[in-house]
Amino acid sequence: MVLIKKRKRGNNIKTGNAGHAKKKKNSEETDSDEISSESELEDNDLKPELPITDSEDENETAQEKKMRLTKKYLDELRTLQEQREDGVDAVGTKLEEEVLDKAGRLQRKVADKFATPTSDDISVLKGHRLTVTCMAVSQNGDMVFTGSKDCSIIKWGLSTKKKLATIQGGKKLKSTSKHHTGHVLCLALTSDGTYLASGSIDKLILIWSPETCSHIHTFAGHRDGVLGLAFRTNSHQLFSSSQDRTVKVWDLDTMGYVETLYGHQDSVTACDSLIRERCVTAGGRDGTIRVWKIVEESQLVYHGHTGSVDCVKFINEEHMISGSDDGSICLWGSMKKRPLFTIKNAHNLADSSRQTWITAVCSMRNSDLVATGSSDGYIRLWKCGDRSLSPLFTVPVLGFVNDLNFVNNDTLIAAVGQEHKLGRWWKLKESKNVVMVIKLPAVKT
Repeated sequence: MVLIKKRKRGNNIKTGNAGHAKKKKNSEETDSDEISSESELEDNDLKPELPITDSEDENETAQEKKMRLTKKYLDELRTLQEQREDGVDAVGTKLEEEVLDKAGRLQRKVADKFATPTSDDISVLKGHRLTVTCMAVSQNGDMVFTGSKDCSIIKWGLSTKKKLATIQGGKKLKSTSKHHTGHVLCLALTSDGTYLASGSIDKLILIWSPETCSHIHTFAGHRDGVLGLAFRTNSHQLFSSSQDRTVKVWDLDTMGYVETLYGHQDSVTACDSLIRERCVTAGGRDGTIRVWKIVEESQLVYHGHTGSVDCVKFINEEHMISGSDDGSICLWGSMKKRPLFTIKNAHNLADSSRQTWITAVCSMRNSDLVATGSSDGYIRLWKCGDRSLSPLFTVPVLGFVNDLNFVNNDTLIAAVGQEHKLGRWWKLKESKNVVMVIKLPAVKT
């Protein structure tokens, strides 16, 4: 990992076919494997948040509302302590977890609590005509949005497993500025459910109302297809990554462009963000993962994969998981420039008839459970240790797993299609273009 200052203006990068560019050795790489980094979190950020609810009385003052919420929170803590019969300090444990969760350092031990799902635990949602490429899930887990190569976005109800609305796309529509005319490749939803963002190969980022599925705004700034979108947790700050090798920052409160981040030497295939004003990105064939520190105007550079880095996700603020077309998955620590742990050929086919690129990774945030997807016929779940990844169980799935997401701490959702979301290198005709909802059953005691 290398710490370098971010340039305000673009580097003089020669244009051309970045997919065939040879990787250059980073001359700025130091011999040390560690790097120090100061946390931006203030003391106030580490205090546990009070649960926010609607006012019981519209005429109550801010002080009265604060007092009511405080009393309610204390009552919840008192009830929690009374329910514990083993003498453990439940209040102290909960407060400690909330502080760690707020700081992005909590890693709950939940991986061993889940058993292998059966066919009864798996639901299939059908609606897209072509390959399902991406998804975004609401924080309360009541709805999921999916995008596809058919240029459409579908809103699903997770409780009913029904289609709620469809946002059509395609070149045949009259108003192309309010619909995507190319493959929808990425989706992101704000924590409060106010905005849905979609990115496409048509270079546009469209902002929608999740409730009505109506168009709100269009961001046009990327010079090539938009491959990744991520909202910063509990904010309306949006990060986008593109085939034009840049990462852009947008502010949806003002519906305006903020800045462009330069550094990657190839298509930026994925991005993710958590609580801190930071963004992690995967640089495709430049072989790097970068963490962009927006406030400090600097970036951390990580090296480890030998192929194109196609997907990356935060586990918490201190750890990340990534996948590559070399078939490997890597566990990263923010203080190390090299992977903490690497599994090669994580999704290998028994007959070796074709390559099995890692097409999707995800984590149950702030926990030790991660999942990876490819085209080998399985979604694989892993237990994440401090410096290890150990296999737990697999879920059979036929097709390319183009996106994965955990919801409600007990459900895994997969976007599955006949093709890879970024191309048509292979087509699995026997598979279906569907969304899989996988309920993870608890281990029987």
